[in-house]
Amino acid sequence: MSATNIPQPYDLKNALSQNRIQGLWRLMTGFRWPYLGATVSQAIAALAKTSTYLLLRYFVDNILGHAASDRFLPLVALGFIGLAALEGSFTYLTGRLAAFTAEGVARRLRDYLFDHIQRLTFSYHDNMQTGELIQRSTSDVDALRRFYAEQAIGLGRIVLLFVINFVALLLLNVQLALVSVVIVPFIILVSIFFFRRVSDAYEKFQQQEAILSNTLQENLSGVRVVKAFARQDHEIAKFEKDNWQKFVLGRRLLIMHALFWPISDIFCGFQMLGGFFTGAIMAINGQITVGTYLAYAGLVVWLIWPMRNLGRLIVQTSTGLVSYGRVMEVIRQEREALDTGDYQPQGDVRGEIVFDHISFEYDAESPILQDISFTVKPGQVVALLGSTGSGKTSLINLLPRFYEYTGGSLLLGGVELKRYTRKYLRSQIGIVEQEPFLFSRSIRENITYGVGRQVPQVEVEAAAKAAAIHDVITSFPEGYNTLVGEKGVTLSGGQKQRVAIARTLLKNPSILILDDSTSSVDTETEAEIRTALEKLKQHRTTFIIAHRIQSVMDADLILVMDRGSIIQHGKHENLVREDGIYRQIFEIQTRIEIELEEEIGAHDQQAQEAVLPASD
Repeated sequence: MSATNIPQPYDLKNALSQNRIQGLWRLMTGFRWPYLGATVSQAIAALAKTSTYLLLRYFVDNILGHAASDRFLPLVALGFIGLAALEGSFTYLTGRLAAFTAEGVARRLRDYLFDHIQRLTFSYHDNMQTGELIQRSTSDVDALRRFYAEQAIGLGRIVLLFVINFVALLLLNVQLALVSVVIVPFIILVSIFFFRRVSDAYEKFQQQEAILSNTLQENLSGVRVVKAFARQDHEIAKFEKDNWQKFVLGRRLLIMHALFWPISDIFCGFQMLGGFFTGAIMAINGQITVGTYLAYAGLVVWLIWPMRNLGRLIVQTSTGLVSYGRVMEVIRQEREALDTGDYQPQGDVRGEIVFDHISFEYDAESPILQDISFTVKPGQVVALLGSTGSGKTSLINLLPRFYEYTGGSLLLGGVELKRYTRKYLRSQIGIVEQEPFLFSRSIRENITYGVGRQVPQVEVEAAAKAAAIHDVITSFPEGYNTLVGEKGVTLSGGQKQRVAIARTLLKNPSILILDDSTSSVDTETEAEIRTALEKLKQHRTTFIIAHRIQSVMDADLILVMDRGSIIQHGKHENLVREDGIYRQIFEIQTRIEIELEEEIGAHDQQAQEAVLPASD
């Protein structure tokens, strides 16, 4: 079956269930017929296997040693060959159909998980570690794949072999059949005992593996910081601690498996010895024929050893059930509804923005914004200034509805913001984050990332020029086709921010948000960016989050924030005349700049004097 025949994705929330077995069944929607085909193929293969021993009994008792044996030998040989071919063919078909189901479910689940994670709320991602999500999307999904490919189909095979071979034994001799299953209840009880303990141990093991994955992912992402601060030994010690915990939990899991095998082997071994001994005594006493004994010896093996594997599979099935629960924990999370709202204008967003006694909190004990009120006219530039943690970014994040304000009213063009769909708002708002993220792709691909269309090169270059990055890009040998490293690591901090600004400008948003986007550029580059942005402020409302007064001096409205409240507002020339934080920051930054200029000037003068020839 080709990949194109795999059933298309559907809403996997249909597979949510408190009963994990029921949930795993629902997860197979669209794949149940192939899996049923695999089960039927197993039954045919098992019947062929059992028929081989029944044919052996017929051959020994009715043909071997008889006068007409030469005439029937070719037919018996063909019978054995045919049964072997039948068993092999349907065993292959079983594996293929089971693999198709397992890989199809896993593929669909991975696709759905990736799509689902992309659409979860910002609050969820704030509280969930990246390594944990990676673990659930890879290792846990793979455990589910193995469940369908090996464990579930294996359980079916064992049940079919047991039922078919037990019926065959009953046909051979009822007494032998009953003797051969004495040990089965004990094996099932031992399996259930280990199943419960392995489930708990495996869940803890997976949780620790997620912690280890997160430690590794975080360390590799910040490897330059680690090297810069020479903290390799510290990070190695941290990794070894997490790895040791995984080793301890993994060892416990393996010990449980190691204990199960000898216990089940002992039970199965005694059962088979008892069956062989009973059958041999009955054959010696003439109660059964030699052919019946030989058939019994083969059938009892396929009755008892599958039961031994049943215990193993019951124990291993716990991994699939645990992984199902871990994956469904993610799927159970509510998505961020991009189309929630009843208002979506046809054109660009227009009108003033009014914050009316806005408040926001993540929970009742953590108020972030309190009683925020101000009005922004269309085309104005609004600057937010304040210390780290004062609530500047949280306030701006309300505009694209990354988070919902918990009190007050926020009007955009006279319409309550919550009436706009998130998709429309985010198409109208361009954001350059405080820590810009670039993908491991070409510079051109990064600049055009936010535009859902083919972009002419002239537009890309215009955006890059506006962000004062065009000359830098053209200085690279590959120009706009230059590949950047992971997270844009091959570019400097200022270059990454300017590429991010170009990406936002190409989107041509009605509302522009610059979240401290010039913090990593020098004064000259910042001036170039501000000059370029002056041309773009017409017909565009701009919000600038900054720490430097120089970045906000020309704003139409400056909001000074502290502890989630606006403590000062106005234009630069008015705020510097008032007593308050703004003037204090302005004086401190001005004094630092003057001292820095004097120090640089003194250093330059000393350097000039050092090169003058000494007087006689």
